[in-house]
Amino acid sequence: MKRSQSGVTLIGLLFWAVLLSSVALVVMKVVPAVMEYQTIQTMVTKAAAAGTTVPEIRAAFDRDKAVQYGVESISSRDLDITKENDKVVVKFAYDKEIPLVEPVYLLIKFQGRSK
Repeated sequence: MKRSQSGVTLIGLLFWAVLLSSVALVVMKVVPAVMEYQTIQTMVTKAAAAGTTVPEIRAAFDRDKAVQYGVESISSRDLDITKENDKVVVKFAYDKEIPLVEPVYLLIKFQGRSK
């Protein structure tokens, strides 16, 4: 009796290697941007609790930014500080452009507010 061969062909193996490499590239490029967003979210929440006036909140954000590592996408001037129901609310929004493979870029629009 003859058995037919089974297994992965070289073309199939290359296809999966390219697919997994592409996904890994995107994940490795996006994870630092998401971590920076989470750090900014924490900083904004702390700054909103640190003061009641706009200069106090901006100064608290700048102090925290001087301590945090890798926060470069936003500054205290980019914060939108308002008051809602006698509570200070700090909002922010920014775009992050991530180069994947020249000339392909990934654009992520981040936005958030204090809790």
